[in-house]
Amino acid sequence: MYYTDLTDAKRVLQFLKRANQQDIDLHIGLGLASRALELSMKLDDTGLMARSLYKLSELHQALGEIDQSIHYIREAIGLYQVLGEEELIARSKFQLAEIHYKSENYHLSLIYLLDCLDIYNRTKDYYNLAGVQKFLGGIYEYFGDERNAIMAYERSAQAAKRIGARDLESDAYNPLSGIYLNQNDTEKAEQLIERSFQMKQELGDKRGLAFALYGKAKVYVKKGQSNRAKEAYQEAIRLHREIGELLGLGMCYHKLGVMYYEEGDLDKAIEALKGALNFAGLYNLVVIKSKCNNLLYRIFKERGDFENALGYIEDYVTEKEVLIGAQTQKVIHSYDAITTMERLQKDAENQREKAEIMDKKNKAEQSSKMKQDFLSTMSHEIRTPLNAVTTITSLLQESAREDQVSLLSSLSFSSNNLLRIINDILDFNKLDVGKLRLQPSTVAFRKLMENIRLTYSNMAIEKGISLKMHISEQVSDFYMVDETRITQILGNMVSNAIKFTEKGSVSLNIEYGETKNNKDLLRFSVVDTGIGIEEDFIHEVFDSFSQPQFHKSKKYGGSGLGLAIVKKLIELHGSNIHVESQVGHGATFYFTLYLEKAEPRRLKTETRRKKLNPKSILLAEDNMINAMVSLKLLGNWGMESVHARNGEEAVKLAESQVFDCILMDIHMPSMDGIEASQRIRNTNNPNVNTPIYALTADVMVGFGDESSQFFNGFLLKPIEQEKLYAVLASV
Repeated sequence: MYYTDLTDAKRVLQFLKRANQQDIDLHIGLGLASRALELSMKLDDTGLMARSLYKLSELHQALGEIDQSIHYIREAIGLYQVLGEEELIARSKFQLAEIHYKSENYHLSLIYLLDCLDIYNRTKDYYNLAGVQKFLGGIYEYFGDERNAIMAYERSAQAAKRIGARDLESDAYNPLSGIYLNQNDTEKAEQLIERSFQMKQELGDKRGLAFALYGKAKVYVKKGQSNRAKEAYQEAIRLHREIGELLGLGMCYHKLGVMYYEEGDLDKAIEALKGALNFAGLYNLVVIKSKCNNLLYRIFKERGDFENALGYIEDYVTEKEVLIGAQTQKVIHSYDAITTMERLQKDAENQREKAEIMDKKNKAEQSSKMKQDFLSTMSHEIRTPLNAVTTITSLLQESAREDQVSLLSSLSFSSNNLLRIINDILDFNKLDVGKLRLQPSTVAFRKLMENIRLTYSNMAIEKGISLKMHISEQVSDFYMVDETRITQILGNMVSNAIKFTEKGSVSLNIEYGETKNNKDLLRFSVVDTGIGIEEDFIHEVFDSFSQPQFHKSKKYGGSGLGLAIVKKLIELHGSNIHVESQVGHGATFYFTLYLEKAEPRRLKTETRRKKLNPKSILLAEDNMINAMVSLKLLGNWGMESVHARNGEEAVKLAESQVFDCILMDIHMPSMDGIEASQRIRNTNNPNVNTPIYALTADVMVGFGDESSQFFNGFLLKPIEQEKLYAVLASV
């Protein structure tokens, strides 16, 4: 049990209060929040640590340092989860959603908003529900999902109504009106914007009133009431000027320019559009700049002023490229709608064809990179907390009461099952991009096959079927095999067969074929008496995310990746998988491999029962929960551990004393684990020859990368305790 020193706790709160002052210099505020975090960590006060991390995230966001902001708010969320503070978890996730939204990572923003929504629904926090639903409406609208956008805005208004928050209620009506106007439901749009306008007037909300006037003007345009529309735009401009709202000014001037152009008053159109460009330039409103440049190009082209027309079309094309990079292509008109002067038409056509080819190539490369980056990020995001779950579960099992054993076993099974699914998805991606390599070693083959059978025997017993195995006598006891991959292949095949077999049996068979150059040809087959596969679907069964229609039920479940991974892994071995099946009579999956015979190897006699010799360990880990768990585990093994929160701290600590081993997390703020290890290796550091093992939740990192030269090995999160133990025993 610990207590918090009240004097030091007050100092933490004073630091945070000063850092929270609106007129404070952001860098000074950052220093204060950092001091608050440092002191709260010394106090070991989780609540104060979380508050300090939250403030650090806010300040880094204000400074435009997005990566650091995300790092600190995630840390805060982790600590609030430990404390069980749902309201603070939701508030932190809302901030994380805002950060991702401003960084144009709209899908991640959506994920965290849905988490907030779940918490606020359970706690009946209608004020925050209104804010989250409006935010969700904006994201759905950006994606072009008008149906969900309407539902979100309506729910925002309903939540606000329940608590009489008229400001939030009126905020939802404005964008809702715009959607109905796009759908040509002018009457509904007018009712909503009028309601918003009246509320904003009553509340004295000038900013909200200006945007409501903008919405009213759009309705007047739709109804053909141009004079009323102009009056509304002009009044909105007056209010926007009064409060210094540049976004609103740019929007209003652009719409006025469009109106004047359509009326044939080109001088006024040019004046309004240039005004819009001025404000858009100050506020970097790329969408408005693009639209204004396009319309000005058309105006000057109609006037025969080709010099000005060419200038605006060049600006338009530039803004278009920026918009594409910002994932807002839908707001730009098709490039085919843009024409240059007649004498340049032929050249323009050739350039366009070349650009289209390059665009397709670039998009394909970008899509592949985005996929890899996404899976790499998700690997880290999922595996990092899973590492804490599996390690804590293991620690608890060592001292669990009898009545807790079954619960912890269930938790361990569930986390391992989740890890298996994650591994399937991530390994499939590594196979897809050619980053997976076989690593053969001497394996006790018959023992491995028996372990695979035992692993899935309970699964078969629970379904009331038998799991059999047959191995030919000529099959050797030892082969050179990539144990992980052969286990993955046969494990997926066996579990798949059990899943689709309701009665009868599943058989794993390994049959000898011939011997060539000290290599045995083995035929692996998995035979079941299950529901079988329709003939039309057999050619698709190895496609990723693929299952027959009648298999797609909760009864069978699965990610649909198992057999796709099996196919790619077997191809990695230089072979192919085949299937024979008849509906209602089961299926047989089989493949052949040439495996090199091997001699038995001496196995190390060290076991967990023999305690490790005490060693000094430097643990570099930025996630406080994982660090706490790892330090506890190392302490149980008699290790003397020092903790570094980032790469910079790790380098400094490595300069001050010699360690027996360094455990280095790859992804850390300030300086990542790769750079930190490089500095330790390439400078006059006392730990230049100390073994460094990389800790990573990113499956795309590993041997074969340039970074591998700095590490003695890689430990993938969630870290298997046996592998970590083996590493420490070897140093």
